[in-house]
Amino acid sequence: MNITDNTHSTPVNRGLPAGKFPELRVMPAPSDANVYGDVFGGWIMAQVDIAGSLPATRRANGRVATIAVNSFLFKNPVFVGDLLSFYADIVKVGNTSITVNVEVYAERNRLQACTVKVTEATLTYVATGPDRKPRPVPPIETLISN
Repeated sequence: MNITDNTHSTPVNRGLPAGKFPELRVMPAPSDANVYGDVFGGWIMAQVDIAGSLPATRRANGRVATIAVNSFLFKNPVFVGDLLSFYADIVKVGNTSITVNVEVYAERNRLQACTVKVTEATLTYVATGPDRKPRPVPPIETLISN
């Protein structure tokens, strides 16, 4: 059900994505924002990178490094006190790389159950070995048998 956020006249959704579980949930603190309470974009980007790396690390069965931010869109502002939920889905697996889409939702005015999508991004990670050099991503069958 869509409603309008009276503060910003932005359509909002009254809930988080059904049937999906967030990789990360975090609430920004005053130190993560400017003097007006707007959370720094760089702080959000760091959290998106962490959330995206979690499924990439599982799929790579080990260490990964961020090699590209393919797209990053701030759709709505984030405020101190918002509860952010980061959803990450693998969209492509190459020989050494894993591409992940991340969507971020902010629950604000939680007593009114107001949720708004604030960010979406696509990042690419590369699987790395102990020497921090690229290594092949293991076949899915190998991960299932372990």
